[in-house]
Amino acid sequence: MKVIRLIVIFVLPSLHCLGSDKPTYWNQFRGPNGDGDAKSAVLPLKFSEKQNMSWKLPMLGKAWSSPVVMDGKVWLTNAEPEGYKMWAIQVDWHSGKELRKVLVFENKEPQYCHPMNSYGTPTPVIYDGRVFVHFGTHGTAALDAHSGQVLWERRDFKCDHFRGAAASPIVFNDSLIVHFDGHDLQYIVCLDQKTGKTLWKKEREYDFKTDNGDRKKAYCTPSVITHNGRQELISPGAVATESRNPVTGDLFWTARTGGMNASSRPIYRHGHVYVFCGMGSMSAIRPGGDGDVDKTHVTWSRRKVVPKKSSPLLLNDLLFMVSDEGVASCSNPLNGEIYWADRLKIKGQCASSPIHASGHIYSFSSEGDCIVFKAKKEGLEILAHNKLPSGCMASPAVVGDSLLVRTKQNLYRFDHHNSK
Repeated sequence: MKVIRLIVIFVLPSLHCLGSDKPTYWNQFRGPNGDGDAKSAVLPLKFSEKQNMSWKLPMLGKAWSSPVVMDGKVWLTNAEPEGYKMWAIQVDWHSGKELRKVLVFENKEPQYCHPMNSYGTPTPVIYDGRVFVHFGTHGTAALDAHSGQVLWERRDFKCDHFRGAAASPIVFNDSLIVHFDGHDLQYIVCLDQKTGKTLWKKEREYDFKTDNGDRKKAYCTPSVITHNGRQELISPGAVATESRNPVTGDLFWTARTGGMNASSRPIYRHGHVYVFCGMGSMSAIRPGGDGDVDKTHVTWSRRKVVPKKSSPLLLNDLLFMVSDEGVASCSNPLNGEIYWADRLKIKGQCASSPIHASGHIYSFSSEGDCIVFKAKKEGLEILAHNKLPSGCMASPAVVGDSLLVRTKQNLYRFDHHNSK
């Protein structure tokens, strides 16, 4: 499958051979397939600043965006805590040396950002020699992935994020799709990757049934799937989830999934898309519908032990999640039945999305706890409890057998036996 289709179809092997391959790049939020699965990568179970660390790079500023990796280069965004300056940073994968720090945007009057969020939360995406960085209404830009040269920028898309931006951009064919679900305006934009010109722009088409803008905002990164030969942009917002034609932006169907502040990226498996409302509930929806599908295509919904911020892992016939409070769970994705749910005994919250590698799940907390547990149906089995000096809000990345972790203060690469 070519990279051009990397977000169109999600494919997962059985748990017995969890992955016949390892990721050779990690170019977007939640990895090559947008699902957090590093397949057969063999990552260290134990890691710290004294064990299995290949390199460490201090990251001044405040940004929760995940690192992305391709062609021996790591890219990540950063920002001043007050939001006056926003950067794209290029790092050498092998040595951890900072190669470039590109000042992309300066803001005289940054919007308010909640302390739980940052001015650099959306994760970049690398595709076809370009790095696309997004800072919400403060700006979107394309950089040359080798030189760091800014190729184009857009600063004309406005909305009041009210708590800061978080939705990451995605690529589809030759376009870039971005969510703007603000307090005042809620819309989706599709841009030409080469020029930054607008291909389509669509407002949310459902009735929010409220005048409270706080209940209209969302932070969700969308996904493009193919269901029965039809490509659909699965686009959760506040109150509802929309499915659109990713080429034209035209609406296919709407499901009133409820909630606000949705941030989890949807996943497509078993003929369903799994979406999260951001207020502790989730729904399994069959794509392929038209119009209002609440009564026809929603297979099940659930509120128990559902994360508000992090995204799930769907490994064959098992759905794994870690709630904000650090409760890990394993469920049946076909009917929502909970097989088990147990606390990881961590400090802080779990806003970072977990990843999977070779039957192991890695979960990171905001206070620095890094738990590794088995991806199995029979119950929680913790394999390691690691600790880093500052906590994680960003989700990790994996290339080969290497683990890349961004904490609030540093960027780390971990490998077995300190090998590079």
